[in-house]
Amino acid sequence: MSDRGRCFSFSQVLIDAFFFYHSFDRDCCWRSGIKLLPIECHSSNNFALTREALVAAYDGARSQGIRVKGILVTNPSNPLGTTMGRGTLAMLAEFATEHRVHLICDEIYAGSVFTKPDFVSIAEVVERDVPGCDRDLIHIAYSLSKDFGLPGFRVGIIYSYNDAVVACARKMSSFGLVSSQTQYFLARMLSDREFMARFLAESAQRLAARHERFTSGLRDVGINCLPGNAGLFSWMDLRSMLRDKTPEAELELWRVIIHKVKLNVSPGTSFHCGEPGWFRVCHANMDDETMEVALDRIRSFVQQEHKAKAKRWAARAPLRLSLPRRGGAAASHLALSSPLALMSPQSPMVHAS
Repeated sequence: MSDRGRCFSFSQVLIDAFFFYHSFDRDCCWRSGIKLLPIECHSSNNFALTREALVAAYDGARSQGIRVKGILVTNPSNPLGTTMGRGTLAMLAEFATEHRVHLICDEIYAGSVFTKPDFVSIAEVVERDVPGCDRDLIHIAYSLSKDFGLPGFRVGIIYSYNDAVVACARKMSSFGLVSSQTQYFLARMLSDREFMARFLAESAQRLAARHERFTSGLRDVGINCLPGNAGLFSWMDLRSMLRDKTPEAELELWRVIIHKVKLNVSPGTSFHCGEPGWFRVCHANMDDETMEVALDRIRSFVQQEHKAKAKRWAARAPLRLSLPRRGGAAASHLALSSPLALMSPQSPMVHAS
């Protein structure tokens, strides 16, 4: 992908489904010179990717004279914590073949799915559901960093049906070789089927329990999260706490959470989310005690915000309306809380005697 002559040039764009993992801006763009253009998805359908949204993004880029060369998706999604269905993946493969663009699937959280629906790889879809697609356009990226908690091993995988891509990746790998000791250890671990089955089952069970405890704790104080089934994080909805529905207001709230609440969350704007007020919060990278501390801080913060909002409302003067009424000037000012205040002198309503 770093070969600008064969893959992506400065004027070409890689469309990324949903809004996307913030480090893609660095990982994909700094050295290659490509641009990332998010596909616009909305909370009204839980940020599901649709063909209509994909076509709109593609046609919009083309209308600006931009040559689209690929689609990049994360499945399971970071930051949503959701998985793509078989139908969506088939649609992407068909679209890639139809428009002659590459489809790159980052499946780094494939082993961190903790509840239904199950994870489906693009490789399975290509083999079973879309046999007529051009497999030379399909590529998969994976790493042991997330599912196995081994980020320090720096082991990544590229799986491609395209021999030219594999050959290029093989040559590029000389700049980031994995030590012989690491290769030996991982080969032994991955070939131990009994251990792998127990490890992944235990991981899924713990992730499910942690996700339920954390999201239920947020619900107790009126904070909802996008329903998720994968990953190490939740997509938290704080739209009701924004001063305004703007990216600036979201960053203002984020600074308060960072500096006053002392919690490390990521604002939606860093993922190019078009709806201000969504935050990614990681809950699987801490022990139970630390998680409870985090929930206590969130509860205190929400309670303080509710009290402050109530004080602001109480400080406002009661709204009053002046209306001419029989009975003289003494009755000319009535609070709106009284139904009589809304009656004109000619009102058909009968006054109580």
